[in-house]
Amino acid sequence: MLTAFGIRPPLFLDGSPDDSYYGLLSLAISRELSKRIKLPQYNTIDDAVELIKKSKNIIVLTGAGISTSLGIPDFRSKDTGLYSKLEHLGLSDPQEVFDINIFREDPSIFYSIARDILPATDRFTPTHAFIHLLQQKGKLLTNYSQNIDNIEAIAGILPEKLIQCHGSFATASCVECKYQVPGESIFPDIKKGIIPKCDRCFANLKALRAPQAMKRKRSNNGQDKKKKRFDADADSSSEEDYDLPGQGVMKPDITFFGAALPDHFSERLTNHDKNLVDLVIVIGTSLKVAPVSEVVPYLPANIPQMYISRTPVSHVNFDVDMLGDCDIVVTELCRRAGWDLMHEMVPENQKVDIKLQDGFSSRHIFSAVKDE
Repeated sequence: MLTAFGIRPPLFLDGSPDDSYYGLLSLAISRELSKRIKLPQYNTIDDAVELIKKSKNIIVLTGAGISTSLGIPDFRSKDTGLYSKLEHLGLSDPQEVFDINIFREDPSIFYSIARDILPATDRFTPTHAFIHLLQQKGKLLTNYSQNIDNIEAIAGILPEKLIQCHGSFATASCVECKYQVPGESIFPDIKKGIIPKCDRCFANLKALRAPQAMKRKRSNNGQDKKKKRFDADADSSSEEDYDLPGQGVMKPDITFFGAALPDHFSERLTNHDKNLVDLVIVIGTSLKVAPVSEVVPYLPANIPQMYISRTPVSHVNFDVDMLGDCDIVVTELCRRAGWDLMHEMVPENQKVDIKLQDGFSSRHIFSAVKDE
């Protein structure tokens, strides 16, 4: 029943008695009964364009769908999503790859797939460019991103306009001593399939070992003929030297399941954005992961909301749904608004076909017209 309401039961409830699920089920039913009513005055693409043109404080909530055109996989798409490719790991649920407790027990599980989601690009998509254009025009209130690829920052979204709800690869921290480094510093290890270890822990542990080594040397009166483990020409980053007992593992500063979201997420939403927002645009996300999925229903119901993605959602009533490739949709919206969205990935003189989905008055399907 929870799945029918669009809620994925947490792993720790697996195998529990039925009454353990009642609290979540009550929340699901309550959410369904209090679902926002669609604003009837907004239905067409022209309505969507006019809303974008006149709004001054737009919240843009984004998911993995805005980065897929760069070859970065999303998580839930059938056959192509990251989760569909993790069966070989033998996990009961592919989301366990991002479970903080499992990471602490065995970081090799996460690092076996980390190279596949590593942001190895300095490029951004037309959708990122669209969000940046909203910022340039003074319309962007906040971009809440569920992505960990940090591409919003590459596209020029200002730190004060960007909430990376699930963190990002921009930095990494030691799980033991909390020493933080630029994320790029651990990329070489990730690409090689090596679990990155903490340099500060390494230095501290070596310092602790040094007096013991000196003591042994003095007790032998210089007669120790055994081969030294370290010498002046030894590579201090050798594997034997690098894996000292107690040396912490570096973890990208992404928010794993079981870890709290950053405080600035809720503070920005409740103390700043809620009273200022005049338009909500959700792009490239199925809104299935709480608490980010609760952002939209939390905002005032009288504020217009529109949705851009390849597939629709059923648990939120948006005013205008625009289904298709995100890049195609935002490019067409800009064209109709008279805005220049300059981007190398947008074909020159691109033509877009838009059809109203049967049985709906405000759900539109976008597709690029192929040259014959």
